[in-house]
Amino acid sequence: MRCLVVLPTYNERENLSAIIESIQQHAPSAHVLIVDDNSPDETGALADQLSTKQPDKIFVLHRPGREGLGPAYVAGFKFALARDYDVIVQMDADFSHDPKYLPLFFEQITGSDVVIGSRYIKGISVVNWDLKRLMLSKAATYYIRMVTGMPLTDATTGFKCWRRSALEAIDFENIFSIGYVFLAEMSYQAFRKKLRITEVPIIFVERRLGRSKFHWRIIAEGFWGVIRMRLRH
Repeated sequence: MRCLVVLPTYNERENLSAIIESIQQHAPSAHVLIVDDNSPDETGALADQLSTKQPDKIFVLHRPGREGLGPAYVAGFKFALARDYDVIVQMDADFSHDPKYLPLFFEQITGSDVVIGSRYIKGISVVNWDLKRLMLSKAATYYIRMVTGMPLTDATTGFKCWRRSALEAIDFENIFSIGYVFLAEMSYQAFRKKLRITEVPIIFVERRLGRSKFHWRIIAEGFWGVIRMRLRH
């Protein structure tokens, strides 16, 4: 299988080299696409340097500004489909998604259309979150399940592995969400298409370096976005 790992970045210079090194350690044959939103800390310049050293394995897309997580992944998915990759992974660049799980994802994708890394399939597997953040995350999954009927244990995870055919079955270019609701909307589209979805357990670790992108506006976006998502699809 030709595999591509899509890494959206915004101010991830401190993490980028190490996360790519870890990806290549655990998935040596996988290629990496960095989708950078014109990071002020020059993440994009570092990405270009890494790509120059491995032009056949590391690729870079530069976007003009911070346009949101959803559009970054859409750009990455379009890149992957245009270049005939068989399997596409989406994950964070800050080590909250550990590349050590990639072999498990690739093993499970052989019998699935989508593999989802769940923080809650075996209890609570989150490190360095305070109680408020954890309760918000669990409440979000409960809320999404209640509104959509989607039976996932982790509806807001961003660590996923897609078959090419699964992405082709989803009209991802017309997904309305820009921020973190995009993660739930993609899963909901897969659920509605009756794709084979497999959840695997992961341990989520809050970033060690750099600043978190989480803010309170995300909560409001999520509340109304899930309702809009349910009405729209």
